[in-house]
Amino acid sequence: MINQSGLRIASDRVISLNDDTQEWPQKDNRRFLRAVYRVGDLDRTIKFYTENFGMRLLRKKDFPEMKLTNAVLGYGPEESHFVVNITYHYGVDKYDIGTYFNHFGIATQDAFKMAGKIRERGGLITREVGTMDGAQQIFGLLLDPNGYSFELLQRGPTPEPLCQVCYQVTDINLSIKFYEKALGMKVLQSYDFPQQGFAVAMMGYGEDQTQTTVIELKYDYQATGYTKGNAYEELVMSTDDVFRSAEVVKLVTEGLGGQMISVPFPESNVKMVAFFDPDGFKTVLMDNKDFLEELKRKQ
Repeated sequence: MINQSGLRIASDRVISLNDDTQEWPQKDNRRFLRAVYRVGDLDRTIKFYTENFGMRLLRKKDFPEMKLTNAVLGYGPEESHFVVNITYHYGVDKYDIGTYFNHFGIATQDAFKMAGKIRERGGLITREVGTMDGAQQIFGLLLDPNGYSFELLQRGPTPEPLCQVCYQVTDINLSIKFYEKALGMKVLQSYDFPQQGFAVAMMGYGEDQTQTTVIELKYDYQATGYTKGNAYEELVMSTDDVFRSAEVVKLVTEGLGGQMISVPFPESNVKMVAFFDPDGFKTVLMDNKDFLEELKRKQ
C-alpha cells in the first residue's frame, strides 16, 4: 500500500468475505477485453489510430436504427488482445472527456520515432518524449483527434502494445483495495513522486507489467476534485463464472464503496455484471464463453 506523507489514505473500511469468495477473483480466468468510449469523428479517429499507432481496424458496423456507428481497433484479434471499442453517435461531433479519465498507454520500442511521425502528420504532442526526474521510463504524451490523451511508453517487445488505461482517483489506497478485492488484481508496480506531486499504482494480472495491460491509478496530491465528462464509458473484462464474480462485487461495493449497476441473468445470451468503482469508473465483467460466442455472431 502507498503510505506517504501528504497522501490521502483509505479509511478502515472492512469487508467480510469467506475464504472461497475471497479467493475466487484470484483463481478466475480474467483478461482485459476492451475499453469503450465515444468519439466525435469516427473515420478521422480510425485513420489516426491505424496510421500513427499501427492498430488494425478489426470491424466496423453502422446501426441506422440506433443512429450510431461502432468500430473496434487493436493490435490483434479480439479473442486474444485488448482492443478499443469506439462509437460515433449521429450528429454529435464533440464530447467532454472530463478530468477523471487520464490516458491510454501505447507501448513502442521507439517512442521518439513514433512521436516524430505523429508530429509530422499534424498530431499534437503535449509532452516531449523523455524521462522524468527520479524515473528511468522514457515516455511522451499526445492527444488524439477527440482530445483523448495517449502515453507513448518506450519498452521492449510486448504481446500487448495497448498496455494502459489510467484513471485519476481520490483515494489511492482505497482504489488499490477495491481492485484487489473486486477484480483479483495486484499491484505490479507503484511509484511516489513527492516533488512532482503525485503517486501511481499499476494494477493488473501476471507478474510483469511490460507484458500485459494494466489499470494505472493516479493520485495527485493537490487535487480538489475531478469532472466525469461524457466521453469515456467503460472497461470490459472477462470471467469464467459471472455469477460468482457478481457475488464478490456485491460484497466489495457494499464494504468499500462503488455501486452495482446490473446483475447477470441465466437466460441472457451474454451474461455480465456491471458496477462502478468508488470514483465512478464503470467495469463490466462478461462471461468468457458468451464473449467468444458473441464474437462469432458479429463476424
